[in-house]
Amino acid sequence: MSDLLERLRGRGWRMTAQRRVVAEVLDGDHVHLTADEVHARAVAKLPEISRATVYNTLGEMVSLGEVIEVATDKRAKRYDPNAHRPHQHLVCARCGQIRDVHPTDNPLSALPDSERFGFTISDVEVTYRGLCPSCATTA
Repeated sequence: MSDLLERLRGRGWRMTAQRRVVAEVLDGDHVHLTADEVHARAVAKLPEISRATVYNTLGEMVSLGEVIEVATDKRAKRYDPNAHRPHQHLVCARCGQIRDVHPTDNPLSALPDSERFGFTISDVEVTYRGLCPSCATTA
């Protein structure tokens, strides 16, 4: 499980019932839900929560740096609570499932100086693509 709830409480973020439910829905490993998926799961726990509240809460969590927005291809943005441990993503090209992966090599060192064009690189995003086991068996 991720420590999203504890991180938000530690920042002194006012934990309303709606915010708590959104954080609970996002809490866990390999969680990459769309805003609509977060809303659907939040409604199951707190029926009166509005779509606007979910969107606003997700935006606040992103602004705080406690949740990362993940965009893959032309699919809807997804929200990743694994904001404090460096990782990359493995994406199924068919169904869009996303898994967090932790390669052992440093992607910054993989780009030779001759390909940096004088840039000072501060961050790298690597996305691995393929077929998940379910999609591979139906291919």
